Amino acid sequence: MLPSTVNESYSVRVAGDAMGFAAAHFITLDNGETEPLHGHDYRVAAEMTAPLGPHRYTVDFVAVEKALRGLVRELDHRTLLPERHPAMQIDVRESEVEVRLAARRWILPRRDCVLLPIENTTAEALARHLAAELWSKLAEHVVRPPIALRVEVFESPGFSAACTLAPATEPR
Repeated sequence: MLPSTVNESYSVRVAGDAMGFAAAHFITLDNGETEPLHGHDYRVAAEMTAPLGPHRYTVDFVAVEKALRGLVRELDHRTLLPERHPAMQIDVRESEVEVRLAARRWILPRRDCVLLPIENTTAEALARHLAAELWSKLAEHVVRPPIALRVEVFESPGFSAACTLAPATEPR
């Protein structure tokens, strides 16, 4: 039997093969090295915590799934580039993107690149980016705002990073 006072929390989770994308990237490491350009078959899962509504559900699964699928579709079969990287220069031209980092240089087709508002294309930064974008998209389609939104990005089986966003509370 439950105690007379208990806190309840409800979440919905959207994940699966439809929430995946294949993309190329490279990251810079703490030791100053840069990984070679390589790819992953990423998978994404999103979990939204929200209060139950009058019909006893938190949010329509379909709304979360549709918004998340749209976000991962934008990244699919692209090279992910961090436009806020402090040492990287990215020159976007009509048909190509030139990327320079120290002595390295890449020339990529423009249509194959996605410039993301992040500092490094780590799984953590991708999770944060997707969480922020999903939060914005859900704000347009849900009645009750989330208490928290967690997005997990899997680079490969067994290797993932997650970001949880929640409204800041005002200091008292």
